[in-house]
Amino acid sequence: MRAHLGDQLVVERTRSGQPRRDGEIVGLRHPDGTPPYEVRWSDTDEVTLVYPGPDAHVHHLEHGGPGAPDAGAARTVPPAVPSAGAANPGDLGRRVAAERRARGLGREETARRAGMSPGYLAYLEEQPADPSVTALIRLADALGTTAAALRGGGFDLPPGQGVALLRPQLHDLGPDECRALLSTHGIGRVAVSAPDGRPAVVPVNYEFYDDTIAFRTRPGSLPAAAVGTEVAFEVDHVDDALSQGWSVLAVGPASVVTDPRAVHGLVERSHTTPWPGGERDLWVSIRAATLTGRRITAANPH
Repeated sequence: MRAHLGDQLVVERTRSGQPRRDGEIVGLRHPDGTPPYEVRWSDTDEVTLVYPGPDAHVHHLEHGGPGAPDAGAARTVPPAVPSAGAANPGDLGRRVAAERRARGLGREETARRAGMSPGYLAYLEEQPADPSVTALIRLADALGTTAAALRGGGFDLPPGQGVALLRPQLHDLGPDECRALLSTHGIGRVAVSAPDGRPAVVPVNYEFYDDTIAFRTRPGSLPAAAVGTEVAFEVDHVDDALSQGWSVLAVGPASVVTDPRAVHGLVERSHTTPWPGGERDLWVSIRAATLTGRRITAANPH
């Protein structure tokens, strides 16, 4: 008998005469997929270590119903904890890892909240996995999001479509909180006047250090219109699942970074290259003269 993480273990008749029982395999003890298995039983939601007997078989989800043969014996089974350097995450795994890190959660804690083994969570994050609907819903609940969001279902939808909180609270953020939320890098929006005089707001990849925002662009581009003017720069985050979020606004003069040493330092410090690609070697800095922000949360019940 061999199994894959996420497969179903079906026990047709237990020795005590109990009726058919099934559960999801959430942990493997052997890289080749042989028993024993960590199984989350559908009737109790408990996870136990199982040594399947002759009345048990594995239901491989891609091979049809519970009576399907043990067709997974010939396929490669990923280890419970993928080896270092072997990570090949799919889109789902990248979203899960990003959501987990955004909430400051480790794998052990996330797995505990989701009721799965840390090895299975590592597999989901590091391999192009396709978990069962049940496992995905539990994981989304543990991360405070939705299964659709983890699968990328909201990719083409603007954020903020969740239901408003019944009793929201709006808090002003101090400068130190604003600096912490800018968090050294990310994607923000710079408000500029286009060459034709019309206002425009453009997203850019940015870095933040010493109250200075810096981004890369190319001469003649719309973001480059910020140079020599006072501009507004905004970053935000929206948690649709909880209908909460925050925004930070920086206002200050924008200029071109011309010192070669400063440019070299920015290149060395940068966390990512500009997402639009191409040659973007013009560094623009915005000195944040003012930093303001707001956060919306649920009212404190106490």
